[in-house]
Amino acid sequence: MSSSSASKPDANHSDGSTKWSSTDGQFRRQVSSFRETIKAGGKHAPAKGRYRLIVAYACPWAHRALILKHLKQIPDDVLPVSVVDSLLGPEGWTFPPYGDTHEELKGLGIPGTGYVPGHEKKKRIKDFYLAADPEYSARSTVPIIWDEELQTVVNNESAEIIRILNDAFDEYVPAAQKGVTYYPEDLRKDIDSVNEWIYDKINNGVYKSGFATTQEAYESNVKPLFEALDKVEGILSKSKSGYLVGDRLTEADIRLFTTIIRFDPVYVGHFKCNISTIRHGYPHLNKWVRELYWKEPAFKETTVFDSIKAHYYQSHPNVNPTRVVPVGPLPPIEPL
Repeated sequence: MSSSSASKPDANHSDGSTKWSSTDGQFRRQVSSFRETIKAGGKHAPAKGRYRLIVAYACPWAHRALILKHLKQIPDDVLPVSVVDSLLGPEGWTFPPYGDTHEELKGLGIPGTGYVPGHEKKKRIKDFYLAADPEYSARSTVPIIWDEELQTVVNNESAEIIRILNDAFDEYVPAAQKGVTYYPEDLRKDIDSVNEWIYDKINNGVYKSGFATTQEAYESNVKPLFEALDKVEGILSKSKSGYLVGDRLTEADIRLFTTIIRFDPVYVGHFKCNISTIRHGYPHLNKWVRELYWKEPAFKETTVFDSIKAHYYQSHPNVNPTRVVPVGPLPPIEPL
């Protein structure tokens, strides 16, 4: 990733901390700490099997990376993937089987892929962070790219990870995917502009609404969230291509998709984002998300609704003390 394509940090999903909001009731997301890239001739050079992508199916920030890997058709023997359990418990993101970690919650989540090969003693994402930096004390988030050779975290900022996956492994992808970019030079200014307000008002807006602990904090975020959804609806209503920016699929669509696909199943109820649903209040946005899900395998095959719902409704006892997971909406996404 060149400096000209460096992305503004979005930060990622929280660990198991229950301190979701500040004293004023507002949720504020931490800034990511590991910000290296993978490039030829650099400290982290592209190589087959050297790196591992560690994600949670439930996490929208990690979902971005899974979609990019799938779109670019990066082989698993080049960049293997490990998946934590959907449950975000007292120990943070954890690899099943749980061993001696949060045993009382064992089995509530939708299991991930198990321990990372060669790292069986690392039961939590936090263990990878501490291996990279023994003094690390911030939240341990997903996604991360792990460097097996240097035994460190390369990057834990999802906005940058998707840029890394966009081109860092092109020598290993099928010929049809070499040079394919989801951050094209001619659209970067527009992509960056859209990303900025969508991240603040929508991607992070659902969290600022859901984790608010005062009425004032909640309303100060949920109303701008729906104003931003109205803005997206207007953009898509005029889009001849059906995409957010230009005439093609870009990272702007990918970054928005991971929030919108979770909106009706989770954010409407769990995070009190219930001024409207996507399926009943936003016809163009609803069509857009259904088109991506049903027509692009990279979106459908990386979306695990059971994990998404189990994670949110069981991982935030301050929001949902009973940990009961709702049955609906049915279906989780409407057919075309």
